[in-house]
Amino acid sequence: MKVKLISHTPDAEKLVATAAKLCYSSSDIESLMDGLTEEKTESFIDMLVSIGHESIMEHVSFTFGIEGISRACSHQLVRHRIASYSQKSQRYVNENGFEFITPPAIGAIPEAKTEYDRIIGEITESYEKLAALLTEKHTSELIAQGMDEKTARSKASKLANEDARFVLPNACETKIVVTMNIRSLFNFFRHRCCNRAQWEIRAVANEMLRQCLEVAPHIFAHAGPSCVATGKCPEGKMTCGKISEVKEYFASMKKENS
Repeated sequence: MKVKLISHTPDAEKLVATAAKLCYSSSDIESLMDGLTEEKTESFIDMLVSIGHESIMEHVSFTFGIEGISRACSHQLVRHRIASYSQKSQRYVNENGFEFITPPAIGAIPEAKTEYDRIIGEITESYEKLAALLTEKHTSELIAQGMDEKTARSKASKLANEDARFVLPNACETKIVVTMNIRSLFNFFRHRCCNRAQWEIRAVANEMLRQCLEVAPHIFAHAGPSCVATGKCPEGKMTCGKISEVKEYFASMKKENS
């Protein structure tokens, strides 16, 4: 798995403080940033976060490139609707010999890993066979319609991918670019940094938070799973029961960027 912060709004914390200042003062646009020293910006941010004034956080966005994750993981990721996504297409990109993700629990059991690799191998063969059969079928049809063979085969291979992909598993590796504003990231971290989240998307979320802290440590000082962000676990009887350990983990992460 690889997560990389590839872009973000410049001067993130100062921009948030500037937007908030407009809400709390009579300053005009030209003078909004006057007097916003680093110390005052940090103090302002700490106050805003402590009172939960999150709407002004929407002015700042972070864009991540994520690769080496499964389709099972990306399906969870795209459920966070206030975000923008660009994902490698299985329709336009041929998946012959596709990479796949092996869950650690399966990899830890030799018999399970053998069975897992066997079925992935069968799926790979089936995908490639289906793609080849469909390519030949579409090529013949396109040539019959008057298209030259080279052009027909190129178009046919893309049409073949469209249907052959139906046999691909959730384990299939994917790549995705994600953009979220800070308010959406807060929500994402509350759900996906939680111990109850699925292991793969939790790893993605934790790494995203770590990189956000490098850019805007004061804004993300209280970000993380609900037990960290709000001090309470919303899972009820389904709690992980490890709140102290979770808080210690994220406190350590934030200490690295303080």
